[in-house]
Amino acid sequence: MDSTQLSVIRSAPGFFAALDQSGGSTPKALAEYGVEADRYTNDDEMFDLVHAMRTRIVTSPGFDGTRVLAAILFEQTMNRTVEGLPTGRYLWENRHVVPFLKVDKGLAEAADGVRLMKPIDTLDDLLAQANEHRMFGTKMRSVIDDAQADGVEAIVEQQFEFAARISAAGLVPIIEPEVSITSPRKAEAEELLRASVERHVAALPADSTIMLKLTIPTVPGLYADLAADPRILRVLALSGGYSRTEACERLTVEPVMIASFSRALLEGLSEKQSDGEFHAMLGESIAEIYAASVEKRPAA
Repeated sequence: MDSTQLSVIRSAPGFFAALDQSGGSTPKALAEYGVEADRYTNDDEMFDLVHAMRTRIVTSPGFDGTRVLAAILFEQTMNRTVEGLPTGRYLWENRHVVPFLKVDKGLAEAADGVRLMKPIDTLDDLLAQANEHRMFGTKMRSVIDDAQADGVEAIVEQQFEFAARISAAGLVPIIEPEVSITSPRKAEAEELLRASVERHVAALPADSTIMLKLTIPTVPGLYADLAADPRILRVLALSGGYSRTEACERLTVEPVMIASFSRALLEGLSEKQSDGEFHAMLGESIAEIYAASVEKRPAA
């Protein structure tokens, strides 16, 4: 684990950029960027286009470590280059942005009010690649749709089982059990999640290092005790389908979380924009998310 990167992630002001749309979500991300499906005929062409989009983002003048602490990458992005360097090296060496890798393979069918992760059969190979490409850590996402105790416990147990393997490989796992913002019992699901995560964290060795990426809770400060645990490096907030404005409003009154936004970060960007327009729009987005992450105010 790189000690300089560890210090950045632990205490520097800023937020994470989630640039990890994968095969299933890439067409939607491209469409929102103004690239329609008739522009590509196969996955290779699609991933070429999304890498061009991501390259434009990470080379933009405002995308650097003064406000963007880290970027979460899709495997395809990690294995490509930006300005002649592997993406992870480019981010750290040229932008002082710490690279992470998304390792999950999508969601299984819903059961017991949740969607577990599909099996990650290639995890050992992915972790070896992540180390080769100098990733600091990994991220994996599952989803809680309702407040069913058995389902929430299954989600957390699966996340921590994979996290143990990731930690053993020398990488820092980001655990992401997302509570759907459309859940009919969102607050109740969050209470179940907090209690389960607290039990699993308590069982970790004292020298463990993990991170959490969670939906901004209905009750501000719900995860404060977890954020204070020395085994938890940072607690990140996902935007979860909220607009950037609403996500930032909610995050501003959340005292212990910083952003790890994907769609909300890229909102308003378009392939058709001039470089000046693109850089200005991305700069405004970065400024708004940074402010919500570091300039907190009490909940009303």
